[in-house]
Amino acid sequence: MSTTFPVSQEFTGVAARETRDRVLARVERRIHEFLAEERRSWAALNPDSAELIDCVSRMVGSGGKRLRPAFCIAGYLAGGGDPEAQVVVDVAAALELLHTFALLHDDVMDDSGLRRNEPTAHVLHSTLHSERDWRGEPRRYGESVAVLAGDLALVYAERLLVDCPPHARRIWGELCTELMIGQFLDVRAAARFVPDPELSSWIALFKSGRYTVYRPLAMGAELAGAQELQPAFERYGLALGEAFQLRDDLLDAFGSSDVIGKPAQLDFKQHKMTLLMSIALRHEAEVRELVGDDLTGADPERLHEVLIRTGMRDRVEAVIAERIETARAAVRGALDPDWAAELHTMARQAAYRDK
Repeated sequence: MSTTFPVSQEFTGVAARETRDRVLARVERRIHEFLAEERRSWAALNPDSAELIDCVSRMVGSGGKRLRPAFCIAGYLAGGGDPEAQVVVDVAAALELLHTFALLHDDVMDDSGLRRNEPTAHVLHSTLHSERDWRGEPRRYGESVAVLAGDLALVYAERLLVDCPPHARRIWGELCTELMIGQFLDVRAAARFVPDPELSSWIALFKSGRYTVYRPLAMGAELAGAQELQPAFERYGLALGEAFQLRDDLLDAFGSSDVIGKPAQLDFKQHKMTLLMSIALRHEAEVRELVGDDLTGADPERLHEVLIRTGMRDRVEAVIAERIETARAAVRGALDPDWAAELHTMARQAAYRDK
């Protein structure tokens, strides 16, 4: 019995990656033109208001891997979607603005001073407050601007979804809810500071597995009318999402601030109960003795050495490799071979990044 894969005749024979990248370039233009028009309109009404839009634009323009738009487009094209359609461009752009919202709020919650090797929004606007010799507390002002800019990015994401069909909007609602719940559980776990690998896995699942990979793929498939791909995309997305979060944990624990573009060991300083730290505390007595009940009090260099010597880094790398193979198996046979191969490449790029 033969298997018929979804195929869009418009790009049959064209490399999957090239087609995806052409649509992704349209997403980039859509975001840039949307924000530029917003700035023009509001600057004409009140020049001061443009500064908040600039805060959003600065984050969007500072770089980033565009993973969520890329996975959305891949899910859409793998499902036979028309690469010339506008709706997938708008949905993918909305996903990137949702990510902008999350990053702006993350940096305030984590009290992070750097993002992509530049001062974070709340730090920049705190500095501007001081330089302008304004009234009030600079820190509170900077944090307020960053939170409002994040809120504005979320509003823009919703506006870009005006033509998104209801069945895909339902997935968007689930994605947003999971992101907020995951953020709350992350904050709560840091406050409790109790080793709990199962809870840490749930946090990784909500904050990365579903938000970064599975839900964007699912939205793409829904837009293409390829609901039959959803089970494979869920298996792929959850496996890759866990690998993605574990790489984040390793980069924070062992990476260089210059390379990753934000402060290293920030998870330690914020008492983050990451999956890496939760496993280490539960299974390694030497780590428990060093950390005690205050992760911020542990010497980062000694903790780094203990994690390596006890094999935690190698153990996590092994889990990442296993998760990547699970993701690969999930789409093998479910997708056209070219798209299965491309999703495997995307998985490896996401899980073995250096920042």
